[in-house]
Amino acid sequence: MAKAGAFFCLLIVTLDFAAGFLSIQAHITKDKMRFECEQPNNKAFKLGLIAVVLLASSHIFTKLLGGCMCMCCTEKLEKSSANRKFWFGCLVLSWIVVAVGFPSLVVGMMENAKLKGSCLVLHHHFLFVGGILCFVHGILSVGLYISANVSFQNEVAVG
Repeated sequence: MAKAGAFFCLLIVTLDFAAGFLSIQAHITKDKMRFECEQPNNKAFKLGLIAVVLLASSHIFTKLLGGCMCMCCTEKLEKSSANRKFWFGCLVLSWIVVAVGFPSLVVGMMENAKLKGSCLVLHHHFLFVGGILCFVHGILSVGLYISANVSFQNEVAVG
């Protein structure tokens, strides 16, 4: 079981970090096109699209593996262990990060699609911000997954 957990953590981090790296590469590609005033190719758009898919996959994968420990009311959360509170914090923060990061990546990706045939000077950093949030999501996802597994093992040992 420990080997499977390490594999899943590595997979989650790899997906998130790949998404972050690709979105920052897309941002750099977009900036190169802007400074050279070339007709944009689809490279930045494709890198952004892949980053969006990887972030969404990582988020879904993490939520499926992170378990469904229900925190339906604040009273139950207040009485829960520190590990469950940490799990809940990681869960909420990961949703917030995805709620900001996913649209940032999509807007940055679509911005590159609209640049065709023009040499606009855009100073939007949506892809860069989305990339940084992918890295943050990777860290939160691992925390969520590990705390869910520790909580589950503690419940099995006690129950």
